[in-house]
Amino acid sequence: MTKILLATTDVEIKACYPIMRQLRPAYSEVTFLTQTKKQMQTGYYLAYLKDGRHICALAGYRYSECLAWGAFLYVDDLITDSAQRSKGYGKLLLDWLVQQAKIHQCSELHLDSGVQRLDAHRFYAVHGMAKTGYHYAIKLK
Repeated sequence: MTKILLATTDVEIKACYPIMRQLRPAYSEVTFLTQTKKQMQTGYYLAYLKDGRHICALAGYRYSECLAWGAFLYVDDLITDSAQRSKGYGKLLLDWLVQQAKIHQCSELHLDSGVQRLDAHRFYAVHGMAKTGYHYAIKLK
């Protein structure tokens, strides 16, 4: 049985770590737990897709508003377990995120993706997402 749940407890957040590590390898389990809980204090949600007993995909997201887009859902993290790809889990999770955005009266859903993640870019395009700009950054530390 496939279901999507929100991780709220330390146990649930830690259970998401093995998959999140595939996207964010710089974090240890301890720092992942600490950082996730810190972000949750400012509106971050961690959703996980579970098929039976196994977590197959994750999405970290938040709601926000800005002049450019109005109300929007921003996806910080979106990853399907590398051993579970091409089984429809990513699409189920993306569809769920779109529904959450609609429920919260968002007019748009946004995410950034690293330029090296070509498979992810193909996935986004196939599922109706348009490349709308470039993201620029300056490292300060």
